[in-house]
Amino acid sequence: MIKNHKLAKSIADVSWNELIRQLEYKTLWKGKTLLKIDKWFPSSQICSNCGVSTAKKPLNIRKWTCPECNTKHDIDINAAINIRNYGLGQVDNRNTVGTIGIQACGVSSVGA
Repeated sequence: MIKNHKLAKSIADVSWNELIRQLEYKTLWKGKTLLKIDKWFPSSQICSNCGVSTAKKPLNIRKWTCPECNTKHDIDINAAINIRNYGLGQVDNRNTVGTIGIQACGVSSVGA
């Protein structure tokens, strides 16, 4: 059905919505938190090592070197690290009580 160009977008949208719905249901059921990151978050443009923001890159660029710290990055792995770090930061900021923080895995950490 995806090959039908008139239906492809609708079918793809339904699939993503169902995935999100299932994730929301499961996280609520397990007492966890689901964080949604804005689709325009520049995850592939930020150096996961030093945090410097670089310019948007063409799709054919798959590897790049940070101009500040000279770290070599695969664009997809770097983006995944940035998304993980963003999510962990959001969880820690929202659930910090005094000096005890809650990590994304649900384990409390003293001095967070």
